Amino acid sequence: MKEEFIAGRNPVAEALRSGRALNKIMVQDGARGVTEIIAAAKAKNVAVEFVKSDKLDKLAQGVRHQGVVAYAAPVAFKTLEDALKKAAAKNEAPFLLLLDELQDPQNLGAIIRTADAAGVHGILLPKRRSCPLNAVVAKISAGAVEYVPVVQIGNIVQQLEDLKKQGFWVAGADMDGEPYTKANLTGPLVLVIGAEGRGLGRLVKEHCDIIVSLPMHGGVNSLNAAAAGAVLMYEVVRQRGIEAGKNA
Repeated sequence: MKEEFIAGRNPVAEALRSGRALNKIMVQDGARGVTEIIAAAKAKNVAVEFVKSDKLDKLAQGVRHQGVVAYAAPVAFKTLEDALKKAAAKNEAPFLLLLDELQDPQNLGAIIRTADAAGVHGILLPKRRSCPLNAVVAKISAGAVEYVPVVQIGNIVQQLEDLKKQGFWVAGADMDGEPYTKANLTGPLVLVIGAEGRGLGRLVKEHCDIIVSLPMHGGVNSLNAAAAGAVLMYEVVRQRGIEAGKNA
């Protein structure tokens, strides 16, 4: 699965108008006549990066780019409704994973693969400061990205508040939380995993209902996002299995 680049002002403008999933738009430094494209990108929450012309020449591979190249996602993004429909079709309480500014493609691909195995119904990926859904991610996910709806979202805090109003419980992963095995992770749930190194953002953390942590008994004090996410996703699986047994 290869990355796709859309070169030229009209093709990029049309991609924006049509709602095509775009990871980023690259604009040549000093280019004129591109203000409408930049404005449309901002309106769609698509990141804009200003680069030298030689970078655009390389990406466009001979196509006349006119100072504008868009970096398109190789996999189409889904909607939150798609994720909720997936949960409803299985008669399961919705289980969503929100990734707070995760930027490493290896971690993102591994998380998507585990999410598919653990029965996550949808992954929420912020448009800003997140790893693009590129070919590296698709490859690391071993094809799982085709099965787990990945949903682009805008403001994380606003999205969490909207989900809470729909009855979701929000659990964030952070070092100063309660042990994950003691937390109730059943019912409609949003599990929030933070970025490598920085963890959860302050505002995101404040909008979580509970904070859970993994005990560390070795020389290092943290796991990478993919490893921590795997443990927590399967704790949700474990607790839901117990809950289902009680209700049987």
